[in-house]
Amino acid sequence: MIDARVDSAFETKSPNTKMIRRVGIISRPRRADIARVVPPLVEWLQAHGAEVLCDSETGDCLGPLSVQTQTREKLPAQSDLLIVLGGDGTLLSAARLVADRPVPILAVNLGGLGFLTTVPLDDLYEILEEVFLGKNKISERVMLEAQLVRAGTVIRRQIALNDAVLNKAALARIMDLALRVDGEYVTTYKADGLILSTPTGSTAYSLSAGGPIVYPTVEAFVVTPICPHTLTNRPLVIPDSVQIEIDFEAEDGTVFLTLDGQVGIELVKGDRVIVRKAAERLRLVIPSKKTYYQVLRSKLKWGER
Repeated sequence: MIDARVDSAFETKSPNTKMIRRVGIISRPRRADIARVVPPLVEWLQAHGAEVLCDSETGDCLGPLSVQTQTREKLPAQSDLLIVLGGDGTLLSAARLVADRPVPILAVNLGGLGFLTTVPLDDLYEILEEVFLGKNKISERVMLEAQLVRAGTVIRRQIALNDAVLNKAALARIMDLALRVDGEYVTTYKADGLILSTPTGSTAYSLSAGGPIVYPTVEAFVVTPICPHTLTNRPLVIPDSVQIEIDFEAEDGTVFLTLDGQVGIELVKGDRVIVRKAAERLRLVIPSKKTYYQVLRSKLKWGER
C-alpha cells in the first residue's frame, strides 16, 4: 500500500512508496472513450510490474487484453491503488466503496466540471510516474455519516463524501426543518430543503444554493438551507466535531434523505436524521504541483472575462 507522511494540513507526500503490486480500475459504465483509454492504461501498468484488476463493466472494454475482473465492491480490498475514470459522480460512488479501507484513489476526469476528478486525461501517465516513484501527494478528505432514526432505532447508516440533503420529491412547497447541534436547538428552517455538506462538498450542491467555499482541511460542516422563506436564514458553518440532528414536518408529498446525490432514502413522519463526522476518510492522489487554489481558479474560471 502507499505509505504517506505529513507534508501540510491539506496534503501528504509519499516519498517512500512501497511497491504497488495491484491496481484496480473503475470506470463510468457505457462511456465510449473507456474502450480507447483503458487498454493502453492496462499495458502501461503491466509494463511497470503491476497486476491490473477491473470492474466487470470496464473489463468489457478491454478486447483481447487479459485482466482479472471483479465486482466493484471487491476491488478496493484487493488493490494498492484504485484508478477511477469518469466524472465526480463516478468518484463519489467509488468513495463509498473504499470508505473503510485506506486504498488511495487516482481520479481521472472524463466527465464535465470535475471538482474532485482533478487529474485530466492528458496528465494521467505523468501522475502515474509520480505515484510509482513515491513523489505524489495524498489529500485526505473528511466524510460524513448519516443515520436514519425511526421509532428510536437506527435503521440505516450511510457514508457520504459530499453531502446529505433533505428535500421533497415532488411538490415545491416549503418544509419545517428543526436543527439541533449537540442537542441544543438552533432554529427551524422554513425552506425547500436543507443541505449538510463537508468541506469537499462545499463546492457541490451547497455552492449552488448559496453556501460558502470551504478549504478541504477546515474542520467544519456547512448547513445550507435551500430557498429559505426567511431571508435571514443564511448558511451556517459549524465544527465537524458536533452531532447534527434534523427533525422535519411536511404537509404533503414524500421527503427524501439523499446522500451525494446518488443514494435516496424515503423518510416517514417522525423520522430523525443524525449527521456526524465519519470515522472513515477518503485518500485522493493529486498532482505534486497542483494546489487547491489552482483547482478553484481553473474550475470556476476566476479572473476570466
